[in-house]
Amino acid sequence: MEKVKKVIAPEMALFEEYFKDAVKSKVPLLDRIMHYIVKRKGKQIRPMFVLLCAKLGGEVNAQSYRAASLVELLHTATLVHDDIVDDANERRAFFSINALWKNKIAVLVGDYLLSKGLLLSLGNGDFKILELLSTAVKQMSEGELLQMEKSRNLNLSEETYFEIINGKTASLLASACAAGASTTFNETGTIQELRSFGEKTGMAFQLKDDLFDYGKAGIGKPTGNDIKEQKLSLPIIYTLNNCDSKTRRKLLHTIKNENRKKEKIAWVVQTVTEHGGIEYAASKMFAYRDAALEILFQFPESDTRDALEELVRFTTDRSY
Repeated sequence: MEKVKKVIAPEMALFEEYFKDAVKSKVPLLDRIMHYIVKRKGKQIRPMFVLLCAKLGGEVNAQSYRAASLVELLHTATLVHDDIVDDANERRAFFSINALWKNKIAVLVGDYLLSKGLLLSLGNGDFKILELLSTAVKQMSEGELLQMEKSRNLNLSEETYFEIINGKTASLLASACAAGASTTFNETGTIQELRSFGEKTGMAFQLKDDLFDYGKAGIGKPTGNDIKEQKLSLPIIYTLNNCDSKTRRKLLHTIKNENRKKEKIAWVVQTVTEHGGIEYAASKMFAYRDAALEILFQFPESDTRDALEELVRFTTDRSY
C-alpha cells in the first residue's frame, strides 16, 4: 500500500497521537493494558478509510482525527469482546487481552474503550459522527447474534449470510467512510455515497476473510477455523445448495460432529472446492469490490482517489 502510505503518512502520524491520547487512563492497570494495545496495533485500515474519505472532500481537520480515533476505539473494543466470546488466546500473533488478564478484566477493558469513544465525540459535539458509529455498533451486535442463532442448527441461506456480514463487518467500514466524509463534505448525498462505498468494500473484505478458511496455512487465519466453529460462510453455503442430498448430509454431519478432525476438515475443504464454492464466493467478492470502485470513480481523479482505490484493492488482494 505504497500509495496510501505516501498520501496520508502525515495524517496517520498525527492520528497515532490522537489515539494514544484518547486511550489514556489514570488507573495504572488500565494504562498498562492500553500501552499493550497501542504497541500491538493492526493494519489500521479503518482509520485510513476515515482520513482518506475526509481528504477526498478537503483538508483533514480535528474532527476528522476524532472520527478516526472513535472508529479505532470502537473497533478495538469489539475485538477485545470478540476474543472473550470466541475464547481466543491470540490476536495478531500476540496474546489476547483475555489470555493475559482474564475475562473479567478484558470485558471491562472493552467497556472502557467504548466509553472513551463515546466521550470523545460527546465532549466535542460530534453528534453526527457519534450517531453514525453508534448505529454501526448496533448492527455489528445484531450481525453476530444472528450468526450465533443460525449456527446452532446449521441453517443459513445465502440471503441471511449477506445480512450477517453486512452487520458484523461492512457496517463499521460503511460508517467509518461516512464519518470521515461528514467532516469535509456538506452534501448529504455525497456522504451517503461514501457510506455505500464503505459498505461494499466491507462486504468484499469479509468475503476475503471467509476465503482464507479454504486457503493454505500461514496466511493469517488457520485453515478450517470457521468449520471448527460451525460457522457457515458463503463457500460452504453455496456447496450445500448445489450438491446431492448424500453429500449435503455428510457435510452437515461433519461440520456438526467431526469439526475437530483434521482429515474431516480437509474433506470439507476439498468438497467445497470441487463444487465451485470457492470460485463462487470469489466472484461475489470481486463484484462487491468493483461496485465500490464504481462509486469511487464518480469523484474527480486525484492522489487521494488513487490511494482509496489501492486500499479497496488491498482488501481483496491481501494474503493476510
